[in-house]
Amino acid sequence: MKASLIFLFALGLVFCSCKKILTPADENNRGLSDIYNDAAFAEGLLLNGYVRLPLGSYSFNDVATDDAVSNNPNNNFRLMATGNWSSINNPLDQWTGSFAAIQYLNLILKEADKVNWALTGEYTKEMFNDRVKGEAYGLRALFMYYLLQAHGGWAGNQLLGVPILTEPFDSKTDFRMPRNTFQECAQQAYKDLDMAESLLPLDFVNIGNTSEIPSKYSGKTSVAEYNRVFGAYNAQRMTSRIVKGIRAKMSLLAASPAFSQGTSVTWEKAADDAGAVLDLIGGIPGMANNGVYWYASKNSGEINGLSAGNNPKEVLWRGNVGDGNNLERDNYPPTLYGNGRVNPTQNLVDAFPMANGYPVTDPASGYNASNPYANRDPRLALYIVVNESKMGPGASTIYTRVGTSDDGLNAIATSTRTGFYMRKLLREDVNLNPASTNTQRHYVPYIRYTELFLAYAEAANEAWGPDGKGAHTYSAREVIAAIRKRAGIAQPDAYLSAVTTQEDMRKLIHNERRLELCFEGVRFWDLRRWKENITQPAQGVSINGNVYTISNVENRQYAGHMFYGPLPYDDVLKQNLVQNQGW
Repeated sequence: MKASLIFLFALGLVFCSCKKILTPADENNRGLSDIYNDAAFAEGLLLNGYVRLPLGSYSFNDVATDDAVSNNPNNNFRLMATGNWSSINNPLDQWTGSFAAIQYLNLILKEADKVNWALTGEYTKEMFNDRVKGEAYGLRALFMYYLLQAHGGWAGNQLLGVPILTEPFDSKTDFRMPRNTFQECAQQAYKDLDMAESLLPLDFVNIGNTSEIPSKYSGKTSVAEYNRVFGAYNAQRMTSRIVKGIRAKMSLLAASPAFSQGTSVTWEKAADDAGAVLDLIGGIPGMANNGVYWYASKNSGEINGLSAGNNPKEVLWRGNVGDGNNLERDNYPPTLYGNGRVNPTQNLVDAFPMANGYPVTDPASGYNASNPYANRDPRLALYIVVNESKMGPGASTIYTRVGTSDDGLNAIATSTRTGFYMRKLLREDVNLNPASTNTQRHYVPYIRYTELFLAYAEAANEAWGPDGKGAHTYSAREVIAAIRKRAGIAQPDAYLSAVTTQEDMRKLIHNERRLELCFEGVRFWDLRRWKENITQPAQGVSINGNVYTISNVENRQYAGHMFYGPLPYDDVLKQNLVQNQGW
């Protein structure tokens, strides 16, 4: 029983295998009771939730969509997209990791009140207890979100989620628990988020005087003790602001066409939940001007200056900052000493409008098929390397046309299969030349504000139409206008002004989401929650002289039931779980 073994392993790891973790004497096998007077040991249960978050690197599951392919024949997402996705082979599985994390979180939630979190300080023990439990509730809700996204689905006439676990398992637990409905799972996630928000500060920041101490602690503690528990030292751990972001993501998922028939979550709630986060930064005026190139070397001053847990304006939550060049080594073209792994498709290139804002298919766009990359949306050049683009620390010219260099179409094993290379996410001040290799600073954002602006625009359009605002001060149209203006679309944006219907605005919002979030592991899930075409072949271009020939590079072999992912085969059998339809 795969899941149950994970839970028992987790218990054993925490309570029986401390030699590896804490290097005690051989006879010192610690038990659960040891956490009560060892706060660091107790906090380890919580930290096991953090380390299991599937956020530490980019998944690039985009190569299983119409946005990209991989030149690695053994890439799991490539294999999945071409007919090898099953309940036995599922690169998108969140079951084992998420339930292992939830087991740790349930343990700390059950035992936290008994832990002596602090030996000194005024009300410090109680504040630590609040913080730890708040973080645990927030993390448990986030893992529920990942489980529902990856494993929620229809079985018979019911939209099912996963078994809801709110108590830690032990050797006496009956592991054969049925799946709860998607609605019940969503409501459990909201309940956990509400609890987390009641226990956590908006942000972990140092305060300067007693008037800044929250009312529930006022008169009970000092500024120094409050900062000890809730100060800047804890930045990038779960906060009330992050909780609001998770709630917005949960509501967008639940309100979407793939799940809306099995939940009570409305588009209005999804818009309000996203708006609750955006209102905290002042709405549209709070949008980061550099949000379109937050990752790039042209933004190196901001990236290199990140320290002490602070965030750039574009980022709500992020991972640690570190120096490296693996992302560039994987994705630079061969002449820049890279492996060219992620190859954007012609499909994605065609999704970028012209600089005047019109789609390339619109007669008013001015698109020239013989000069296809001229006068395009500036984001195309920012995110994708096309033939004769400049790239890398020396601004080298990359030739993707057939027969020109190792960067050319299918020239060698690490060449592009589509005629394009990925530029987005890469720092082009990384040099991979063996004679002068360097590294640069990177980080992975967990939640970007652009994602939340797009979530609000999508939900607001569905709830109130293109120009409705609900209880907020901005509409879907105004959000999309700001995003396109920031991107460099010519102003006034005549195309956007001509969009009047909810349906046309929906198409535009979906496309803007596709562009702004490309290569960030979003489109795979978006296509499924929208129930849009998931079998569109991935296309590329072959350039011979001035002749551009577009053809299919890789078919997408998804069946109709694959809008929803499977439960793991072993767990279905051994735990007698109901599998999603078709799997």
